[in-house]
Amino acid sequence: MGVITFTEEHTSAICPKRIFKASILDSNNLIPKLLPQVIRSMEFLQGNGGVGSIKLINFAEGSNLKSLKYQIDELNEETYSYRYTVVEGDTLMDKLEKITHAIKLEAAPDGGTFSRVTSTYYTKGDFLLTEEEIKAGKEKVLGVYKAVEAFLIQNPSAYA
Repeated sequence: MGVITFTEEHTSAICPKRIFKASILDSNNLIPKLLPQVIRSMEFLQGNGGVGSIKLINFAEGSNLKSLKYQIDELNEETYSYRYTVVEGDTLMDKLEKITHAIKLEAAPDGGTFSRVTSTYYTKGDFLLTEEEIKAGKEKVLGVYKAVEAFLIQNPSAYA
């Protein structure tokens, strides 16, 4: 098994509390509304969103992905930390054991947010992810982040 890790960093004018509430705590409701062309639904199969909960994401019709399941490994509303492990679904391509994502939001000096997302891919056998596959994964994560950020900018009282 191989392990590939990369980290993405972004800044936003929105404070960490609002981004965390919108993109993590209320993701089941907000993200399918913001990105219906990408995500059809998000729901908990087990638990209510705390550590150990299992979430199912169903992708929109016409997507090359159908669904994925992940387990929440860490959820800390005080430190704006969130970690989860993709345990099942099309994103694993039968070539990955699992994928972990660790999200950490920190207050920036200007009142905005500095975010860091560390993704770790655990491959099966000799499988190697290509640069294109890694880039595609990064772009999907960034697309969700940017959609939430745009919503919060347009709706300054949302998730305040």
